[in-house]
Amino acid sequence: MPKIELHDVSVSYVVGDFSTVGLKDVVIAKLQGKHIAKEFVAVKNVSFELEEGELLGIIGANGAGKSTLLKVISGIMRPTTGQMAVRGNIASLLELGTGFDGDLTVKENTFLRGAMLGYTREFMNQTYKSIIQFAELEEFEDRLFSHLSSGMKSRLAFSIACLVKPDILILDEVLSVGDGAFRKKSEEKMLEIIRGGATTLLVSHSLEQIRRMATKVLWLDRGNQVAFGETKEICDRYQDFLNGK
Repeated sequence: MPKIELHDVSVSYVVGDFSTVGLKDVVIAKLQGKHIAKEFVAVKNVSFELEEGELLGIIGANGAGKSTLLKVISGIMRPTTGQMAVRGNIASLLELGTGFDGDLTVKENTFLRGAMLGYTREFMNQTYKSIIQFAELEEFEDRLFSHLSSGMKSRLAFSIACLVKPDILILDEVLSVGDGAFRKKSEEKMLEIIRGGATTLLVSHSLEQIRRMATKVLWLDRGNQVAFGETKEICDRYQDFLNGK
C-alpha cells in the first residue's frame, strides 16, 4: 500500500476577502462599489503515489504551488477538492524557524519541537545529544534561538526532523541553507533515512540535487501538474524547458 496517495487534489482560496486584505478594507471597498473577490487556484488536479523508501523531488518556478502542496500533505492545509491518503508519522520542515520560540534556548526548543512532533520526553532525552551533535551546536545549547544565525537554525531544524526517525519526511528548500560541508552531511543523512524505509518529499531549486537524490520527480507550473515520473526523464524535460527548448 502506498505511503502517500493524491488523486486530483486541488487547493483554492478567495483573494480579496477579509481574510487576505482585512475586514475594514473590504467594508470600505463594498461601500464604494469597488469590492472584487475572486478565487485563486494554488494547486490544480495533482495526482501521484509514493511507496515506502522513495524520495520525491518537487520542481518548478516560484509560485508553482510546491510549498502549498507540501502544506496539504503535512496536514497544515486541507485540499479543496480531491482525495488524499498519508500513512505514517510525519516530520516536516517547511519554513525556517517554524515550530520554534525565539525566547527559548536551543535545548528548550529542541524538546519543544520534539513534543510538537509527538515524541515523549524519555525519547527526546535519549535523542537530544545526537541532535545537538549532528547540528554542530554543542557550544550553543543555552543560547536563545533568536540569537542563532539562519544557518544554525536550519541545522537544528533539520537535525530534529531527521533524527526522530519519521515515516515521512517533508523538506522545503532546507538543504540549501548552511555551508557546503553541512549540506553534504545532510544529503548523506537523507539517503540513510531513505534506506531505512522513510518516504521523503523534497522541494529544491537545485536540479543537480534532485537528479542526485530523487527516485521520482513531480513538476509543477502555476499550480498545474506538468509531469510525474522517473527522475532522469522529468529532469531532462525540465532542463530543456529552462533552456527554452
